[in-house]
Amino acid sequence: MKLTAPVPGGPCWIELSTSDVPAAKSFYAALFGWRCETDPREDAGGYTMAHLGDDRVAALSPVYQPGQHPAWTVSFAVDDADAVARKATSAGGSLLVGPMDVFEEGRFAVLTDPSGAVFSLWQGRAFAGADLFNAPGTLGWTELVTHEREPALAFYPAVLGWTVTDSDTYPQWGIDGEDFGGLLMMDENFPSDVPPHWLPYIAVADVDTTAATAQSEGGDLLMPSTDIASGRRIAVVRDPQGAAFGIYQAPDEA
Repeated sequence: MKLTAPVPGGPCWIELSTSDVPAAKSFYAALFGWRCETDPREDAGGYTMAHLGDDRVAALSPVYQPGQHPAWTVSFAVDDADAVARKATSAGGSLLVGPMDVFEEGRFAVLTDPSGAVFSLWQGRAFAGADLFNAPGTLGWTELVTHEREPALAFYPAVLGWTVTDSDTYPQWGIDGEDFGGLLMMDENFPSDVPPHWLPYIAVADVDTTAATAQSEGGDLLMPSTDIASGRRIAVVRDPQGAAFGIYQAPDEA
């Protein structure tokens, strides 16, 4: 990912909604060395910030409603959450939550794109987003996994102003050409019950070692360590509560 700080339209934060926050804290601490601190305010609802050293890199929270499947959500930075949410719904998306304020930190909304993939908008105020990207243990790539290529290629540039480096196999998303993610079409290798979704990739120093740690801590490998055309090595992991995420070789280790 070429972006190194939150910029309008770019990914700025990742958040895990999980059925067991204490267990998730233990798993991700073992995997990435995250130090987790839960907001003590009652209104915060158990929201837990994950740190790498002093840098805020992700969040964990309880699922918002009974029966909700644990999942990671990617947030994209915007200057005006209300205006972008209206633009998204006009372009075929659906509004699930908000827009609403989060204390003095900012304003957010949760939406789906036309295929049903969930994402969030974040209008930062006191909190702009992650303090660090691309280093081992931090967000390094975001991937839309979908059945519907052309609607996505129309929707996100219209709503968030993304550039697209198009290819027949793997279009890449960017801000002014600075790529931060891609679009993966689902094929017969995906179970039929997997919905369209955004998949965050966490940079790591060694994919194989991290994948082995994930398994030893109770996670599963949805895709084993694999070399891809760019020369990077990646894997996809499911944590013990069922949330999926990717890992890939950190840029300074590639």
